[in-house]
Amino acid sequence: MLFRRDEEPKSKSTLREYLEALAWAVVLALVIRTWAFQAFKIPSGSMKPTLLVGDHLLVSKSSYGVKLPFSDRVIIPLGHPQRGDIIVFRFPEDRDKDFIKRVIGLPGDKVEVRNKAVYINGEPLQDPWGTYSDRIILPPGIQPRDNFGPVEIPPEHYFVMGDNRDQSYDSRFWFGGKGGFVPSKDILGKAIIIYWSWEEDSFGVRWSRLLHVIE
Repeated sequence: MLFRRDEEPKSKSTLREYLEALAWAVVLALVIRTWAFQAFKIPSGSMKPTLLVGDHLLVSKSSYGVKLPFSDRVIIPLGHPQRGDIIVFRFPEDRDKDFIKRVIGLPGDKVEVRNKAVYINGEPLQDPWGTYSDRIILPPGIQPRDNFGPVEIPPEHYFVMGDNRDQSYDSRFWFGGKGGFVPSKDILGKAIIIYWSWEEDSFGVRWSRLLHVIE
């Protein structure tokens, strides 16, 4: 096919427009992933009934501050995790893995679990999130699930637990049951909304959970 000379600049201009649009799309995607939102999928039942296996979440990466790209350094602080927040973070025992749990203890708090009940600074925690599936209470020395601590949380660290308290590998168990804390620099963001949910056993969409705000 032959083209007239006056069509060549137009072809080059159209190609340039496509390349510029593609470049801006890539930049926008990187900005969103780095500073705005990231998608995560729930792989286990440790946060039941709040979060179910097959829930797909959007996590706000700027809830607690804007970080330097490809770095843990916060360049614009926007706040700190609060008790009750559900956060995604790098697993302290293996930072290549991402975990999701609920913030229970804040920096400086003393946390203790007595016969499944959680105490913060010696006072019972008002705990609307925790659920229990096992009536058996394991005594101290067997494992830290039902009796743990007290431990004091270091500065810039957080104590986290799964809502499914009897089936959650969380701060009670890490590092041999001595107490594991999440450093603030390893917090990736706050879970805010379920945008998709799939029941893997029945191969069905959980329509009632779509666009559900996480609390």
